[in-house]
Parts: sequence; structure tokens; C-alpha cells
Amino acid sequence: MKRLLIVGCGDVAWRALPRLRQRYRVFALMRDREQAGRWRDAGAVPLLADLDRPETLSRVGGLADLVLHLAPPPDRGRHDRRTAALLAALMRGKSLPQRLVYVSTSGVYGDCGGALIDETRAPNPLSARGSRRVDAERKLRAFGRETGATVAILRAPGIYAADRLPIERLQKRLPALRAEDDVYTNHIHADDLATACVAALVRARPGRAYNASDDSGLRMGEYFDRVAEAFRLPKAPRVSREEAEQQLSPVQLSFMRESRRLSNRRLKEELGVRLAYPDVDAGISAALKEQDERNQACS
Repeated sequence: MKRLLIVGCGDVAWRALPRLRQRYRVFALMRDREQAGRWRDAGAVPLLADLDRPETLSRVGGLADLVLHLAPPPDRGRHDRRTAALLAALMRGKSLPQRLVYVSTSGVYGDCGGALIDETRAPNPLSARGSRRVDAERKLRAFGRETGATVAILRAPGIYAADRLPIERLQKRLPALRAEDDVYTNHIHADDLATACVAALVRARPGRAYNASDDSGLRMGEYFDRVAEAFRLPKAPRVSREEAEQQLSPVQLSFMRESRRLSNRRLKEELGVRLAYPDVDAGISAALKEQDERNQACS
């Protein structure tokens, strides 16, 4: 059985784990010792290490045949030192991974003026966050060219799930942009992103990028409205862009400066991904059903 190393043991990795265990012996790199027992009980081998401390990565080299890299870059700078540390550790091994899948962000495209784009669109990040992701993608592709490993990139937009909807945002009455200023946004359910990770480890082409997005084509305010209607919450107040700049944080505003729609043709045709939640309405309906079942269980 081939060995798989998961780097970045968050929600998406956890959702993918049951399917990965059917194919591979799974090692899970994490820095939180308290999470180790949970992952061990689920069938993975915890590996305590920290990408921000390269000296802790000595066991990574030569460990795995495949790598699923979901760890985010640091929150500062324009370079991804964590990916650099991981690749350096992998290079020190007597054997190298045959395949490496990295979950990046659609933020690498920057603002596309609402255009429908595919993976041939050149990266043009507007934020330092996006620049760090571009830096990681370049480092990973260079690793693939140098070693012969198949490196593939999943560019994910806004990841959501039943417990990752903008409920708190709506409850706080944070504003959304008025229709004439609003931007197109893209989404992927966490379960579908996990499915894409599993598929990419098997079927991705060398050096290939894939937009890991659902079929939705909504503007941001429309998305908030769909959630508000479903959960019977007040809709977000609509404001002009100038008013939003006075009321929202820089991070919140950064997502309102970029507008694009993602083509997911490669995801479906090349990776063979069948979306369990083809649009946000399907995901919201599933979240409502889950909420109802919890309420019935508690009553």
C-alpha cells in the first residue's frame, strides 16, 4: 500500500481521510499534539512537526509516495516559507514523492471584472495573500520539473459547509455591496473539495491547475441573501463601495475588490469529479436539513 502524507490537517483533510484510508497508508503532519489522538483513532499516523520550524521536519524526507498539501502560507510577506520548508525536507529524503497535490486559492487570478475564466488565465493577484499563493504554486511546479513528480494545483474559491455559512456575519448586520457595485464570487462545498483532492491524487496531470469550484454564478450579496432567506435572518444591508470602505475591515474589503466566475470544466472532465453540491442552494438545503435533524434529536 502506498504511503500518503497529509500536510495541513484541517476540515477538508478530515473530510477526505475516510476515502484516503481506503487507498493509502496515511500520515498526518500536524503541530497540535492534542489533535493527534483524534487522527490516530480515525486511522492515520500522526506526525508532530511544524512548517514554521524547519528543524522539526526531519522525518518528512522519504516518508511518502504521495503528498496532499493543504497548509496555508504564513499571514505576512509575499513568499510562502512553509511550502519552501516542506519541499526542502522532501528533497532530503532518499526517495521522493511521485505525486503532490496542493490546494491553492482562486485569489491568484485577482480581479477579472466579472469575466468567466479558466485555468489558462494568468495569475495577477491583488493581495499579499494571493501573492503568497502564487509563490507557493511556482515553488511546487519547479519541484515537479526538477524531480519528475506529478504536481497538481487545485484553486479553490470560498469554501463552505453547514458549519461554515455566513450566519454570524448576517447576525451582526454587516453590509454587502449594492447591486451596481457588487462582485461575482465563487464557492465550493468542503465535501466536494475533499472529493477533488482524492481525485487529483489519482488522475491529475503533471503541472496542471484545476478550478475547484461549483456551478454557482452568484454575486456576493446574492449569496448572503440566499443564506438569510433559508435561515430566516434579516438580509445584509446594501451599501455603496465608498460606504463599505468605512464600515468593513481591510480583509473583508479585499474580497469585494475581486470579481470573477470560474469555469470548472477541467475539474469535471479531467478529474471526473461529480459535485455532491453543484450550487450553493444545494449546500444550504443540506445545512437546513442537518439543523432540523439536530433540533429533532434534542427535542
